[in-house]
Amino acid sequence: MNKIIDAHIHLDHYQPQDIEEIIFRDSTVEALIGVSYDLNSCIKNLAFTRKYKKFKSAFGWHPEQMLISDNDFSQLIDWMTVNKQEMIAIGEVGLPFYLRKKTEIPLEGYLERLESFIRLANIWNKPIVLHAVYDDAPVVCNLLEKYSIKKAHFHWFKGDEQTISRLNQNDYFISITPDVTYENEIQELVRHYPLEKMMVETDGPWPFEGLFQGQLTHPTMIHSSVTVIAEIKKLPIGEVYRQLYMNTKSFYKLI
Repeated sequence: MNKIIDAHIHLDHYQPQDIEEIIFRDSTVEALIGVSYDLNSCIKNLAFTRKYKKFKSAFGWHPEQMLISDNDFSQLIDWMTVNKQEMIAIGEVGLPFYLRKKTEIPLEGYLERLESFIRLANIWNKPIVLHAVYDDAPVVCNLLEKYSIKKAHFHWFKGDEQTISRLNQNDYFISITPDVTYENEIQELVRHYPLEKMMVETDGPWPFEGLFQGQLTHPTMIHSSVTVIAEIKKLPIGEVYRQLYMNTKSFYKLI
């Protein structure tokens, strides 16, 4: 049986009646890395971690929203500090690429928040899960390099060849979503990025198209992703399953 790990999912964003379906439906899903959106999300994910053995929490603040106030940010950091032993990583954190396409907002405050999270990842020796695509990715790389961060996970990464090369040189990890089954951009990324620095994710409940049109996003979709990755890499599918599985277990210290 080919085991899989969903390296990035927003379990707390699912409807309550769907959560145990996500956790238990597919016995090949060994673990889920649940990322957080804000303090309330962190609290919910901590409860899931305590309830479900296969669920592991990352705590953080998602950047695709209006900038968090100083007071709320202090509360979040205080809470994370108290609960850091139950946190597998810091995340999801990063920069608001898509929000800035919709509205004009200054980037400085987001950079300050992100640098605070990166500093904590360094101090606490935790992996960091990043939302950083296209032009934002090199900016985030600068901060990661400033603090000598080694364990960085760029989820659902998109970027140019120069940035892809930089991530590879720094041994940063990326994760591939089910849109690899129909998006040329993601297929090209898989073609060029080393399998040894790759994971798979759903980013659920984000919906997908193609053969997943109209379906509730579920970790079982990862099996289709692995099939396509194996075809692109021209490798035996069993080898690809094993490598992706071990990559994630090692990165998040699940071994």
